[in-house]
Amino acid sequence: MAAAKRIRPLDLFSREEWEHVSRRSDLMGLGMVVHCWAVIALAMAAAIWQPLLIILAVPIIGARQLGLAVLMHEAAHGGLARNRTLNDFFGHWLSGAPIGGSLKAYRPYHLQHHKFAQQPEDPDLVLSAPFPITRTSLKRKIIRDLTGQTFFKQRHNQLSNAMGLNIRPGAGNGNRMQAAREAAVSYLLTNGALLVFLTLIGHWWAFFVLWLLPMATWNMMVTRLRNIAEHAVVPDHNDPMRHARTTHATILERVFLAPYRVNYHCEHHMFMHLPFYRLAEAHKRLQDKGITERMEVQDSYWRVLNSAANKPEAMSPA
Repeated sequence: MAAAKRIRPLDLFSREEWEHVSRRSDLMGLGMVVHCWAVIALAMAAAIWQPLLIILAVPIIGARQLGLAVLMHEAAHGGLARNRTLNDFFGHWLSGAPIGGSLKAYRPYHLQHHKFAQQPEDPDLVLSAPFPITRTSLKRKIIRDLTGQTFFKQRHNQLSNAMGLNIRPGAGNGNRMQAAREAAVSYLLTNGALLVFLTLIGHWWAFFVLWLLPMATWNMMVTRLRNIAEHAVVPDHNDPMRHARTTHATILERVFLAPYRVNYHCEHHMFMHLPFYRLAEAHKRLQDKGITERMEVQDSYWRVLNSAANKPEAMSPA
């Protein structure tokens, strides 16, 4: 197995610069989990107060549910808190579990992705390998996302795996089933707790309209767009500056599409232990040095989607 090439931080930063941008803060890390839930709570409260705001609350909450996935991802790198117990509690129970994720299962999977990024052994290669695709194909995928079809398929597979229905007996498969079962149980417990809370305050319907609906629709779409932007149609699978992509995001895109600096994915792969709340600063320092010109950086998500969906229609599979 050929591991992905690495870059030494001190080849691009001075020691003082690196010590600054790599400095971790428990207040920032754990505070972003609190922030994420505060945004979700405020969006729910606004929509409960004025139901006309549901149309705005759904994409805001769906994007913050992606934010929870981003924060679980950070916890997989030990980046929410220096204390492992706190890091893993916030990363699993307050970030991953409510959206169906499992930090315990995700961490080894994701670290393998970093070790073999864009190489044949990369477990995430399946997400980027099919691109470019046709515009028609991308539209079909987005429609499936926004109509809940993707969500239903994912949850059906998760529960089937938890019950061992999709896992054949064999070496290691028992661990897969156990991991799927733990994720399903955590998901049901946290969602059950949220349903009970909303019921006790007299708004049981909000669980279905303001939690499950965003998760089943907008969150599915923005998660797909995140995956496309990060690794699809990158210029060079062997260049550590060009096998992941950074995409500039406007304020609106950060609200509805790319929370918690998830758009700085090239920097994250170059230096995977940089705290997510310092990625923008790291990007600025690299830009000032002219280094971003050697990196895979795109101006907008729209441009990324155009390049990922530019396959001629005549070449699309039947």
